[in-house]
Amino acid sequence: MEKKPKGTRKGFTTGACSAAAARAAVLGLIQGSVPEVVECDLPNGERVRFSVSEGQSDGSLAHAVVIKDAGDDPDVTDKAALTADVRWLPDAPGAVHLKGGAGVGMVTMPGLGLEVGGPAINPVPRRNIEANVRQVAQEALERQGLEVCISVPGGEILAKRTLNSRLGIVGGISILGTTGIVHPYSTAAFRASVIQGIEVAANQGQDTVVLTTGGRTEKFVMGALPHLAQSCFVQMGDFLKYALDTVVKCGIARVIIGGMVGKLTKIAQGETITHAHRNPVDTELLAEIAASVGAPADVCSAIRQSEMARYASEQMEGLGLITEFYEALGQRVIQTLYGRYPGKFSLLVMMCDFDGQPLAQVSGENWYG
Repeated sequence: MEKKPKGTRKGFTTGACSAAAARAAVLGLIQGSVPEVVECDLPNGERVRFSVSEGQSDGSLAHAVVIKDAGDDPDVTDKAALTADVRWLPDAPGAVHLKGGAGVGMVTMPGLGLEVGGPAINPVPRRNIEANVRQVAQEALERQGLEVCISVPGGEILAKRTLNSRLGIVGGISILGTTGIVHPYSTAAFRASVIQGIEVAANQGQDTVVLTTGGRTEKFVMGALPHLAQSCFVQMGDFLKYALDTVVKCGIARVIIGGMVGKLTKIAQGETITHAHRNPVDTELLAEIAASVGAPADVCSAIRQSEMARYASEQMEGLGLITEFYEALGQRVIQTLYGRYPGKFSLLVMMCDFDGQPLAQVSGENWYG
């Protein structure tokens, strides 16, 4: 087989590997032995075969390990052993209880969209793990339930190379991934694809390019802007600077940025590369914005100390100020980018929540709809 060029090989998320390990362990519980290879459905609808590096079952307990392959992305969790231990719950027919074991972080602060005191297993991976388990245990679940415990040996050490401690996640890594696929976002290849995507739009005569930070924001803006050609939409990931430099070089007149609170805050604070590991979110800025739209001092103080952009969003929603907050954040984004690229393009910022639902949009001067 032809070897893919370095920097282009995709990998799999911790969530996808956890789902595969869980599926393999449940198959072992049902069949008496854990398979060496397991097919797993990813959140994006793909079905992928995973090698199971370790597996055992005694009929009441089963254990399976899938080694994460991050592809060409320099991910700290590459080669981590995503582990699932499963057991029957005779008194809970139909139930699938998901737990976090050693090496999976515990949530200690609000703002992540996860239960405080629970495991740092994000909502999409959580649903994907359960869906794979239910798929292979459908008949058995009519009579009894299942407990699925996800663990990551050495996860406590890996977590020291992440921002988890700043986010209030202690004792291990997070189980993440909205599609199941890891794209080589941090590579020159992905950066080049961003530049190429904008050049393609310009070469097709498009006067508008829509830049998004990921899959959810792209889906959101595509739904909101059905009149635009597919070539207008470019998933820029963390490469804001390269995307906007190319917009200017190509003479594209209009830029639409679709994003959520975390990346938008990074842009507003002047980050040119918005990767989570580069610099933390400026919660002082978020507190200032919250104060400007009428949030009380105690809430602003809590936002300032939280170190999580999502926490600010949740607090503003609780106060009924979510629209005003996002409009003010959008204005800060426009102010920052117009300061860096004066007179180079007109700008519209479209903002959505963590489920991809629209929250607000703000346009800069000279924008025409």
